Amino acid sequence: MVTREEALPGRDVRPYPVPTHHAVLGTPLEGPWPEGTQVLYVAMGCFWGAERTFWRQPGVVTTSVGYTGGFTPNPWYEETVTGRTGHTEAVMVAYDPAQTSAEALLKVFWESHDPSQVNRQGNDVGTTYRSAVYWTTEEQREAVERTKAAFEPQLRAAGFGPVATELRSAEDAGPYYLAEDYHQQYLHKVPNGYCGLGGTGVTCPVGVVGA
Repeated sequence: MVTREEALPGRDVRPYPVPTHHAVLGTPLEGPWPEGTQVLYVAMGCFWGAERTFWRQPGVVTTSVGYTGGFTPNPWYEETVTGRTGHTEAVMVAYDPAQTSAEALLKVFWESHDPSQVNRQGNDVGTTYRSAVYWTTEEQREAVERTKAAFEPQLRAAGFGPVATELRSAEDAGPYYLAEDYHQQYLHKVPNGYCGLGGTGVTCPVGVVGA
């Protein structure tokens, strides 16, 4: 993992335009959203397939892809994939807690990739592709701990290693920078495009509220 001192310097402003609305859901990518909307950030390898997985979930208001968890301000994609910004490819999930829950979304997260892999998912290798969850509320933090505790023994019993997912608050992870226009809802724009998302076949045995 690159250090803050080694990271690329970046820039003060976003160096490219981004769309204002979600290409599938039609909702604002950066708000404003309905009162009570909550936000969770997840990373599970290439963000193209991960984003599609979440925009399909009931209760999700909008999703976007971007870079977070690192040091370089306002990075380009080409900078991020070198590993020299410290960021991971992440999905921002804004959701209505009256229609779904952090627990329901985290169940999808755990089951949709291999969280035992360190700094990779399949053929995508490097710190950019690390598994991560960054929470924004205390309830989300508790849901992260609860679902991890339920899922990890099942994962180990199936022959996988321990969970290697980076778990911390979004505040600690640092700013979330939206990725370039062509990355947003990529698999809607390019239906036969690369996905790279693959789960372990292990079920996360948690009670799902509101799903």
